[in-house]
Amino acid sequence: MAAPRAAPPRSPPAPRRPRLPLPLRLLLLLLLLLPPAPSAGLDHSAELAFAVEPSDDVAVPGQPVVLDCRVEGTPPVRINWRKNGVELSESAHSTVLANGSLMIRHFLLDQGGSPSDEGDYECVAQNRFGLVVSRKARIQAATMSDFHVHPQAVAGEEGGVARFQCQIHGLPKPLIMWEKNRVPIDTDNERYTLLPKGVLQITGLRAEDSGVFHCVASNIASVRVSHGARLTVSGSGSGAYKEPMILVGPENLTLTVHQTAVLECVATGNPRPIVSWSRLDGRPIGVEGIQVLGTGNLIISDVTVQHSGVYVCAANRPGTRVRRTAQGRLVVQAPAEFVQHPQSISRPAGTTAMFTCQAQGEPPPHVTWLKNGQVLGPGGHVRLKNNNSTLTISGIGPEDEAIYQCVAENSAGSSQASARLTVLWAEGLPGPPINVRAVSVSSTEVRVSWSEPLANTKEIIGYVLHIRKAADPPELEYQEAVSKSTFQHLVSDLEPSTAYSFYIKAYTPRGASSASPPTLVSTPGEAPAPPALSVRVLGGSTLQLLWEPWPRLAQHEGGFKLFYRPASKASFTGPILLPGTVSSYNLSQLDPTVVYEVKLLAYNQHGDGNATVRFVSLRGASERTALSPPCDCRKEEATNQMSTTGIVIGIHIGVTCIIFCVLFLLFGQRGRVLLCKDVENQLSPPQGPRGQRDPGVLALNGARLGDRGHLSRDEKRVDMKELEQLFPPGGAAGQPDPSPSPSPRPTQDPVGPALCEETQLSTLPLQGFGLREERTLEAKAPLAGPEAVPPPQDQGSSLLSEGHAAPTRSAPATAQATAQSALSGQ
Repeated sequence: MAAPRAAPPRSPPAPRRPRLPLPLRLLLLLLLLLPPAPSAGLDHSAELAFAVEPSDDVAVPGQPVVLDCRVEGTPPVRINWRKNGVELSESAHSTVLANGSLMIRHFLLDQGGSPSDEGDYECVAQNRFGLVVSRKARIQAATMSDFHVHPQAVAGEEGGVARFQCQIHGLPKPLIMWEKNRVPIDTDNERYTLLPKGVLQITGLRAEDSGVFHCVASNIASVRVSHGARLTVSGSGSGAYKEPMILVGPENLTLTVHQTAVLECVATGNPRPIVSWSRLDGRPIGVEGIQVLGTGNLIISDVTVQHSGVYVCAANRPGTRVRRTAQGRLVVQAPAEFVQHPQSISRPAGTTAMFTCQAQGEPPPHVTWLKNGQVLGPGGHVRLKNNNSTLTISGIGPEDEAIYQCVAENSAGSSQASARLTVLWAEGLPGPPINVRAVSVSSTEVRVSWSEPLANTKEIIGYVLHIRKAADPPELEYQEAVSKSTFQHLVSDLEPSTAYSFYIKAYTPRGASSASPPTLVSTPGEAPAPPALSVRVLGGSTLQLLWEPWPRLAQHEGGFKLFYRPASKASFTGPILLPGTVSSYNLSQLDPTVVYEVKLLAYNQHGDGNATVRFVSLRGASERTALSPPCDCRKEEATNQMSTTGIVIGIHIGVTCIIFCVLFLLFGQRGRVLLCKDVENQLSPPQGPRGQRDPGVLALNGARLGDRGHLSRDEKRVDMKELEQLFPPGGAAGQPDPSPSPSPRPTQDPVGPALCEETQLSTLPLQGFGLREERTLEAKAPLAGPEAVPPPQDQGSSLLSEGHAAPTRSAPATAQATAQSALSGQ
């Protein structure tokens, strides 16, 4: 008998865990049953906004569809949905889930009159601060059409190229595969290239490539198989030279960002051409996301807007410049996205609120504004500027407190952003003024009256009247202030026949009241003012009448009336009716011997205005024309040139003389003085002999006679011919000098010409100047300075003229004063 099996060793018992007290266990169970407390962060922020928005989708008929929507904001938040802009009521077919998403239990198509579930869906969220609407999500049914392009049979030579293509439409885009003899082709074979758009390329054809090829398209809706196409591969080619040729070039494509672009290029030739790609604008294609598929197909993955352009495929014969090209345009669209989001703001009542949002996309998006989910257009105190990117609300009140949304949309998609406007309303502000009335007083004045607000009027410090033309935008409004004790105001400087809008606000130190309801009034019309008329004589029998055009007359069924008559007759010729845009009229075939009366007036639907009258004589104008012949322009031009030449010469000579004067002063040389006869005649008494003339001259070296040194006869002298060329004898006009006959000239050469204060080189004669020679003085005693100079002698003998010796003493102070007087006289 077998011995009994020993029992396995027992493991030691596990230690007993201590049990929590019963009150503690109850508290823990209560905490687990309580709902989690809302966080102060994302889910319940103060601003109502979308955390998740619905996106475009493709649904399978009969299958459920869920559109996501999640909202942040101060609770309670109510969520509902719109379909094609109409609120979607909940039913057993569509239900709003607890998180705000919409579930369609069985997606339906439009069959037998039942409504289709296809369309644009929007999630709408609302709380006590306002309402927001999500972007539009387009839901479409998955479909698959029949092939509208089937592959065609191909025959090729060994080493050549074969291409098959099929086309089919579907949602979502079908995935296309190829079968050879009902077997999927080997995608690892590098000679077989499958392009996503439904193209199969086979390069380097071989005999085993022959067979029947089918195109297979599939998506979530269905699977389609095309007709079969046979490939026949014949023997090898002759090897003769063949020009490069592009069988299939790139097509024009329009894609959305992040999609893949396939630019096909199939080239043949012998030898096989080299395929290359470039951009028509010369920009580099780049390398990131770029690959060449097969023998020359360009694939661009994850396209961006920068990839847009014209792409050129070139087939080059190796070793030569022979090539063939084909090109296609790629257009990449980008859905709208915001560069600048609108920001929530708080503004006091009566002020202006402004929101700005900027969006970009390709094509450029269109911007629309919503107020609590409703489209907001310009008008009243709402303005849209800068292609709707700026929203301005002036004079805000409690009714403007809402959530404003900026919606940017283009053909590639849409986007939205929201902001909240809070209107700060101070306690105790007055209400709007009441009983506002406007009455026309004249064609340019309107009297506006009103009554005090119903409440809180003690702190009113004044009123502001807002005025604008009814047809003008609000930004052209202007204001006029009125004192608090005045309840009417006369508005002047208005335009006749124009509608105006008026409203008024009461102001206190704490702010402005809300605006009163606007009131409209039109100013009555009036006849136009007389036009400003001018008359011009064009010929012996024609008058041209000129005035300012008034385009406003055409808007008020008006224009101009013209009358004219000989002044001796009683009746006018006219009226000649002219439109308000005309500004001139010619009266021809008039009698040159008659004085005419011309009358012009403006008119409109209110009657004729006062006329402007002119009297004109053609004879007087003709005589004035005869007495004032045309100027000889050539003669005047020559005179001007001569005058300019004289001025230039004078400037040069004046500068030269100044330089000489400075040199004489620096080196203390003694010069000879050239006297200006004109200055002498102004200051001297009646002329006596030349030896007794007035000393109203200036020495070239500026030194006093008593201080001059000896002058050597070997000093450099000025050529007399040069002096005569500058100052020709015979007077300015070639007439004899009327002055007395001069004394005989000295035997010494004259000193070079000096300039008077206002010398005119072209008119001063030679006789207008006196020449004086300074002889060597025998200084018997040195001069002691100005104190040793004796009293000045008579002016008539202070300086000697030509041929007379100079005195040993002179009156420098008198000569200097006389020279200054001469300069001031000139």
